[in-house]
Amino acid sequence: MATLPESERAVAIRKAAWRTHVPGLARLARRLIAVAEAEAIADGASPLAGETTLAFVGDRTVQALNYSFRNQNKPTNVLSFPSPAGGGDVILALETVLREAEEQGKTAEAHTAHLIVHGILHLMGYDHLARGEARRMEMLERRVLGRFGIGDPYA
Repeated sequence: MATLPESERAVAIRKAAWRTHVPGLARLARRLIAVAEAEAIADGASPLAGETTLAFVGDRTVQALNYSFRNQNKPTNVLSFPSPAGGGDVILALETVLREAEEQGKTAEAHTAHLIVHGILHLMGYDHLARGEARRMEMLERRVLGRFGIGDPYA
């Protein structure tokens, strides 16, 4: 099955400060989606079949979504919402991502790239609840990020 055209991959930068911290974010996000999807398909996953949207927002928006859908009243770095049609939404929270990047000694771009790939792999059915699943997902994340010159996010 072929992947969907890039037009089915929407990037919505809802909080303008994202552009300051990760220049070229929309282009980077689209490239990461394409590479993550290709690597996952090569690993045996089904392609994203429906529209996929990446939304770049602030902590307050993610906190509200996290509470509504996961009953956790706090922001988190990334949320993924798979669609029954095969695509879905990936939503990243700026303040949390920036704080984590600083704490982990990473650039905002590298940490954002990792979370985009992580979210896309969740949409494609990958998870990290069991040790074997986590190893497989992390291997794919490392492979995709390596193609962008980004080091191991788990090192």
